[in-house]
Amino acid sequence: MDKFPYSMSFFLVLIQVSYITFAAAGFNVSTIPFNRGFTNLFGDSNIVRSADDRSVQLHLNQFTGSGFKSSDLYNHGFFSAKIKLPSDYTAGIVVAFYTTNGDIFRKTHDELDFEFLGNIKGKAWRFQTNMYGNGSTDRGREERYYLWFDPSKEFHRYSILWTTNKIIFYIDDVPIRDMVRNEAMGGDFPSKPMGLYATIWDGSDWATSGGKYRANYKYAPFVAEFNDLVLQGCVSDPLEEVIDAGCAEKDRQLANADFANITPKQRLSMKRFRSKYVYYSYCYDIVRYPVAPPECDVDPAERRRYKDNGRLKFDKFHRRSYKRRGEILRAKRYDQNEDDED
Repeated sequence: MDKFPYSMSFFLVLIQVSYITFAAAGFNVSTIPFNRGFTNLFGDSNIVRSADDRSVQLHLNQFTGSGFKSSDLYNHGFFSAKIKLPSDYTAGIVVAFYTTNGDIFRKTHDELDFEFLGNIKGKAWRFQTNMYGNGSTDRGREERYYLWFDPSKEFHRYSILWTTNKIIFYIDDVPIRDMVRNEAMGGDFPSKPMGLYATIWDGSDWATSGGKYRANYKYAPFVAEFNDLVLQGCVSDPLEEVIDAGCAEKDRQLANADFANITPKQRLSMKRFRSKYVYYSYCYDIVRYPVAPPECDVDPAERRRYKDNGRLKFDKFHRRSYKRRGEILRAKRYDQNEDDED
């Protein structure tokens, strides 16, 4: 059976309806063909571009994954693509859409990322977002979530806004996470020019239930599709000590764009998303951070929903889907795997 159980499907449809207004509105952005902004990163034989160069497929097989990157680095920007993830059994498969400068600043790199963590057929997809600044890999700011739709069925837009003082992650037009720069963060807030990357690779050792479910290449090739690519920002040389004066004007344009200012309705959509689909938050992980990082706005009532390791105490969304299928014992085993994941 290649669909969610009826009960889960109905639940997801109800949730998705609440987002339809914002998805229809769209952002005022221009897309570009692949050859005007991107180049292959690795796995050339597994990169398939469309005839009009507006769409690209990344394949993963038992020999190699694949990836592409922007031809330039940007001093802040809005980075976006419509993505359709691999279908069927994709446990262990990681699809990443992210910005970084790790190729140049290996010990002090910055990074903003979406990572999709593979899927066991019939279960809700999981993904995470993260932020690193100035090589702060020991202070990662992970959040993990469930998706409210099946991302392998159709394209959805995933976007990252990065300005001098603000970072927003979007799915379609729904802001799922925003971070405002706090002076106490210091260099942890990304500050150096970054490029945009997209990759597919085998993360069997950790991606799905902490490595419990691994990639199965009888389902290969695994294919992630990208189209309507957006690169909006100031092209910059990261090795230059002085930023081009023109970047200041482009920064102002970014700050005034529709996607840089969350409306009250979008704020409500983000609140709904976060109340239903966040299942790990670093802000509530007191094992890792006995004192919450400075940008965290810790809500005592919200804090009570989480264990000391930052995971939800009771994952109603996932448990309910299994119990309605009559798979109570299997649900308990899965929940235990999820608890052990981090």
